[in-house]
Amino acid sequence: MRIAIVGCGFVADLYMETLRRHADLELVCAWDRDAARLFAFCRHHGVRMATGLDEVLDDPSVDTVLNLTNPREHYAVSRACLEAGKHVYSEKPLAMRLDEAEALVALADDRGLRLSGAPSRLLGRPAQTMWKALRDGRIGQPYLAYAEMDDGLLHRMGVRRWRGASGAPWPYRDELEVGNTIEHAGYALTWLCAFFGPARAVTAFASRVVPEKRLGVPLARQAADFSVAAIEFECGVVARLTCSIVARHDHSITLFGEDGVLSTDDCWKPESPVRLHRRLTLRGRTFESPFARRLPLLGDAEARALSRKRRKVDFCLGPVELARAIAEGRPGRLPARLCLHITEIALAITAAMDGAARVAIRSRFDAIEPMPWAHA
Repeated sequence: MRIAIVGCGFVADLYMETLRRHADLELVCAWDRDAARLFAFCRHHGVRMATGLDEVLDDPSVDTVLNLTNPREHYAVSRACLEAGKHVYSEKPLAMRLDEAEALVALADDRGLRLSGAPSRLLGRPAQTMWKALRDGRIGQPYLAYAEMDDGLLHRMGVRRWRGASGAPWPYRDELEVGNTIEHAGYALTWLCAFFGPARAVTAFASRVVPEKRLGVPLARQAADFSVAAIEFECGVVARLTCSIVARHDHSITLFGEDGVLSTDDCWKPESPVRLHRRLTLRGRTFESPFARRLPLLGDAEARALSRKRRKVDFCLGPVELARAIAEGRPGRLPARLCLHITEIALAITAAMDGAARVAIRSRFDAIEPMPWAHA
């Protein structure tokens, strides 16, 4: 699949770390409205510079656009790409408003195009291993899930100094203005929604618990830095999701079932261990075994090779999956309606800061297929 990158900031550098590992992807060109950032990115990575978005959209050799722009630009850029007949893989969220995200899905359907998006950790070995254990009944009937997306006390981390490989600064203002829930909740939500299907409602609380972060963003423009939500899935499972840039770093996911507990330390990391605690009955009393069994991570030779370097998270798993789904004429594993569902849930949680508590979720998606190497 021949691709173009639109948006050459910090995140684009992360995609470039692994893009050339994948024969499915051929990078044609890149564009960014910031000329200096575009030049630095293309010089560092050896990529052809497009002269404008129109050049990207008019290029018949470009099949798909990776929309890696600022979250507020996602809707406009993705819409322009779809209208030009390009498939789109978008960074999260699809859009900053639900009606705009819905419009993108409808437009892709109308044009017969694929719309997919990040995050793609669901396609990695820890998620697929946990999902397989769940399908195999290793914990019996699942009842409850706990998911954490806490990233530490962000404003004390020297974020102004963070730079990508091409020198692009980390977009800390987006982190504060867009909010860590919209930016990060999707990492856990993609797992939970794939495992349990669509959510029917979300009950949430969100707040700004650190009023002065000394990062040059007025409080009135800051989104919540802490949120907690109870998510009711149609299957009956309930999940508690916590997001913050205040609490200590914790990206764990834990699933509680009738017969056991499944957990992973960090849903971000490509080699995060998956553990199983069985529930035992002794002398009429049931308790959780203190001894965990570490499950071997699933994966074919390609998946194992790509995740071997623990610090190299492969941001290109999603674009590769999109390329293969198009080539094979099958539904993708990060389809538009799943991305819409994740966007709707994240927006509903964020809106709780303005008083919305329980919100019915109206989007739905078809069941997601596991990776071929993780089938039962």
